[in-house]
Amino acid sequence: MKILIPVDGSPLSLEAVRHALGLIGQGLRADLVLANVQAPASLYEIVVAHDPNVIKDVSAGAGAHLLEAAQALCRAAGVAFECEVVSGDPVSALCDLAEEYGCSAIVIGAHGKGALASALLGSVSHALAHASPVPVTIVRQIDEGEDEGVAGQPPAAADSAAAESGDQPEARR
Repeated sequence: MKILIPVDGSPLSLEAVRHALGLIGQGLRADLVLANVQAPASLYEIVVAHDPNVIKDVSAGAGAHLLEAAQALCRAAGVAFECEVVSGDPVSALCDLAEEYGCSAIVIGAHGKGALASALLGSVSHALAHASPVPVTIVRQIDEGEDEGVAGQPPAAADSAAAESGDQPEARR
């Protein structure tokens, strides 16, 4: 089994790597594909560079740099991984990579904004969840002050779990 993990160098993308490594640590047999998607070159960059290979090399170098922390996490955990840096639309590129590498799943970090904020701001994780040819796990950031609920479940799920077990959820402040 292979799991594709988009890595943009942010702490949230590294949380996605940690999540996948945690699953592997619990017995899931999987290798990882760490992917970075670079934005296509702008018209200004094309005009100034004169040489498309320069732009390609700079983009590849930037992507490789952003993958370094994720690679270090994988090495420390002793988990096999491959790396890929591509350019283009993130959602399309990630879907293509998932198929190219034969990935069974994608694990991606997200800010955990609501549906309205995602629609207004655009969300790669949200769009990927709809377009992906394989299941997508979204590892979201818990905002400060947000209640994680029971055993890391969202508060609504925690209340449901508590009701099923007969426990009463604590009052929220």
